Amino acid sequence: MDQVAIIENTEIQKASTAEQIRSCYKVMRQLRPHLTEEQAFIEQLQRQLTEGYHLAYFQEGEDVQALAGFRFLEFLAWGKVLYIDDLITDTETRKNDHGGKLLKWVIEQAKEEKCDQVHLDSGPQRHDAHRLYLNHGFKIIGHHFALDFNNSSHRTS
Repeated sequence: MDQVAIIENTEIQKASTAEQIRSCYKVMRQLRPHLTEEQAFIEQLQRQLTEGYHLAYFQEGEDVQALAGFRFLEFLAWGKVLYIDDLITDTETRKNDHGGKLLKWVIEQAKEEKCDQVHLDSGPQRHDAHRLYLNHGFKIIGHHFALDFNNSSHRTS
């Protein structure tokens, strides 16, 4: 995949350097408010990049407007899948369709990599995001369950 791609006159870049990752922190924090330390975010993203995570972003001037974190996985149930971990548009520019353009770009990446499907999970309160996904052809196919080992009732001694 190209480091820089143009789609609908929008330049999408893939973060690979600490500075590029840092430029995404403010917007990512809107989706992941528990990420309170910028340097820890950079270090975690650098680890994830070595594990196949991709961070794509759209920048206007000096400011990142939207970003998407994704990875390629293979499942017995679904075949080859592009899984979207993170997709967020800056709250100040949400109505400019940067998220929609970025989502189209991500879907194109899945097609180029010959994926069978694109998957993502979304919080139940994110109604605007759900509308975006449904408008791009996504279907609600199930529930996501998690067992949180950071919850005190599930910790092992």
